[in-house]
Amino acid sequence: MSFSLTSPPLARALADRNYSDPTPVQSAVIEDAARGRDLLVSSQTGSGKTIAYGLAIGETLLGTAEKLGPAAEPLALIIAPTRELALQVQRELAWLYAQTGARVISCVGGMDPRREAMLLDEGAHIVVGTPGRLRDHIERRRLDVSALKAVVLDEADEMLDLGFRDDLEFILKTAPESRRSLLFSATFPKAIVQLAQSYQRDALRIEVEATRRGHADIAYKAVRVFPKEAELAVVNLLRFHNAPVALVFCNTRNAVRHLEAILLERGFTSVALSGELGQNERNAALQALRDGRARVCVATDVAARGIDLPGLDLVIHAELPNDSEVMQHRSGRTGRAGNKGTSVLLVPQSRRRKAERLLMEAKVEAEWIGPPTEEEIRVLDQERLLSDPLLNGDGSEDDAGMIEALMAGREARDIAAALVRLYRARLPAAEEVGDPGFGRDERRPARTNEDYAAKRRPFGAGRDEGEDGERPRKPAGPRGDTVWFRLDIGRKQGADPRQLLPMLCRRGRITRDEVGAIRIFDRETKVEIDADVADRFYESVRIPDRDKIVIEPTTEAERRPAKSFADKAERPAAPRKSWGDDQASGEDRGPRKRFPPRDGDYREPRADDRKPYRADSRPPRDDARPPRRDDGKPGGGFKKPFAGKGKPFAGKPEGGRPGGPKPFGKGRPRSGPRG
Repeated sequence: MSFSLTSPPLARALADRNYSDPTPVQSAVIEDAARGRDLLVSSQTGSGKTIAYGLAIGETLLGTAEKLGPAAEPLALIIAPTRELALQVQRELAWLYAQTGARVISCVGGMDPRREAMLLDEGAHIVVGTPGRLRDHIERRRLDVSALKAVVLDEADEMLDLGFRDDLEFILKTAPESRRSLLFSATFPKAIVQLAQSYQRDALRIEVEATRRGHADIAYKAVRVFPKEAELAVVNLLRFHNAPVALVFCNTRNAVRHLEAILLERGFTSVALSGELGQNERNAALQALRDGRARVCVATDVAARGIDLPGLDLVIHAELPNDSEVMQHRSGRTGRAGNKGTSVLLVPQSRRRKAERLLMEAKVEAEWIGPPTEEEIRVLDQERLLSDPLLNGDGSEDDAGMIEALMAGREARDIAAALVRLYRARLPAAEEVGDPGFGRDERRPARTNEDYAAKRRPFGAGRDEGEDGERPRKPAGPRGDTVWFRLDIGRKQGADPRQLLPMLCRRGRITRDEVGAIRIFDRETKVEIDADVADRFYESVRIPDRDKIVIEPTTEAERRPAKSFADKAERPAAPRKSWGDDQASGEDRGPRKRFPPRDGDYREPRADDRKPYRADSRPPRDDARPPRRDDGKPGGGFKKPFAGKGKPFAGKPEGGRPGGPKPFGKGRPRSGPRG
C-alpha cells in the first residue's frame, strides 16, 4: 500500500526519504473516514506516529495550497511529555514540511525562555513543546493560540502520569473550540478517556492491531547473570553484538554515572544521559551518538521516550524496569520504521520472577540464554577481521612504497601477526562471566538421570565449584617469569584493582591472563606482567594517555612479613581453685592490709572547731514584721504558705470580705459571653 495524500509537498518529502509503504497507524489516520475529525489513536512506540499526525494535520493546515503563508500566529500546537521527544518531533516535522515553507520551532523546559520568546515574536506555523513551558508562554502572552487549527497530544498517557493534567486542560481550554484535537496514547486508561470526552468532539477512535502483539521487529533476550557480574555482562554484550549504536538503561543517576565510568575505562566511547544534565549537555550527548563520536549511551528512563538514533540496534536493560510499559518504551528505541533490533534483559536469579512477569504483561516471548563468553567473542572477532572490507581492497599508490618496505624486511606471517594485534588493540577486552543456569534455554541439553543423581551426592562430591556455590574459576595470571612495573598512583589517589586491570589491558594491549599480582601502596602501585609480553607492554604504555598515569619498570614489590607465633612464649595458665576452697561468707577474714603513705602525700586531719549553724543566731532587725497570728488580733489572719499572692486560701475571717466562698459551680461561668 502506498501513501494516498492530497498534499503534493508532503508526498514529495516522503519520497525523498524513501518512504514507500505507510505503517498501520499512518494508513489509519489518512483514510477518508479520519479526515477533518478529532482522533483518539492508540499506537505503540516506534510505529511511525510522528509522521502519522504530521500527515493528519497537513490537510488542515494547507488545504489545497502547496505553500503556507507568512509565519505569524501558530497554526498547530504539538504537546510532548519530555524535552527529548519534543525536539525529535520538531526535527521530523521540519523535513516533512520543508517544501511547504513551514517554520517549526520548539519551546521546552531547560532552554532559554527569552530566546524562545524571540522566536515566537518572529512568527511560526507549528510550535512543539512540553506542557509546562507552553503554559508559561501562554500566560505571559508570548504565545498566541487564537489562530490554532490543530492541537496534538503525543504520549498523552505519559503526560498524565507525570502530573501535567492541569497544564493540558489549561492549554485545551485556551485554544479555540473550532480546532482539531488529535490525542495519541499507547494505552487508553480511564483518565485518557475522560480527557478525550471533555475536549474532543465526536472523536474517531483508532486502535492499531500491532499494539496488541508487542514489538514484532524486536528480538527479546533474557540473559542470566550472577548479581556481581552484571556490569561485566554488559561489556560482553556490547562486544558480542558490535552494534553501531547501543543504549544501556539504568534505574538511577548514580548507576548511570558508575556504569559509564566502567565502560569508558574499558575503552568504549560512551556518553551519559540522565535528568541531572542540562538541556545543552543532553543535546551534545545525542549529537555525539549521531556523529559517530560515541557508540554507547548509558541512560535513565528520561531517554526512554523521544530518542530516535540511526543505527540503534541494541538496547540493554542493565536494571529491570518497574513495569512492562516502561520496558516497551525502552525497547521501542530500536526496531523502528521496519528495522530489526535486539532488546536484552539482564536477569539475576533473584529477579527471575519479575522478568517473567514483565514479559508476560508485555505479551512478548524472550529467549533465555547465558551471557556471551570470551571464546564466543574471540571467534566473532576472527570472523569480522576476515570479512573486513579493508582486506579485500587494493592499496593506494601512496601506500605502495610502504607495502614494498614491509614485504622486503619482514615475513608475511609477522605482518599478519602485527595486523591481528593492531585489530585487537582497538577492541575492549572481553570479560570472564558465568551462566547461573536457571530459566529455559533451548541450547542446553535435556537433563538425564545422571544429572538428577548428581544432586543427591554428598556435599562436595563430584563438584568443582568455588565457595558458597559460586561458579568455578580458572587460575588467573601468568604461569612463567614475570616483570614488575610501577604506577604513580596509589591508595590515597583512589587506586582500585577493578579499574586498574582494564586500564592496563587497554594501554598495554595485553589480556588479563598476562597480568599477575597488583599491589597497591599509599602513593604507588606495582603490577606483575608476563615476561613474554613485557617489552611490548612497556612500548605501548610509554605513549601518553588520557588518564595521565605514568608506568615504568621497577623491582619486585616487597611482601609484608607474615606474623609468626611459633617463638611466642606461652603464658602460664593461672592456678584454679577447686570447688569448696572459698571461705564462708560470714567468716572473718581479718583486717585489710594498710600501705604506708607516699612521701609528701600525708596531710593532718582538719580540726573540727566550727560552731553549728543556727537560724536564730542572728540578732533581730528593728523593722522585722511581727509573727503571724490567727487569734483575731491586729497582725492579719493566718494565711496558708501556698496560697496565691494577695488571695486568701478559703474563707475570710471577721473583718474580711463578707459572704465567704461561693458554692462550687455557682456564679459566672469561665467562658461565654460577658455582660
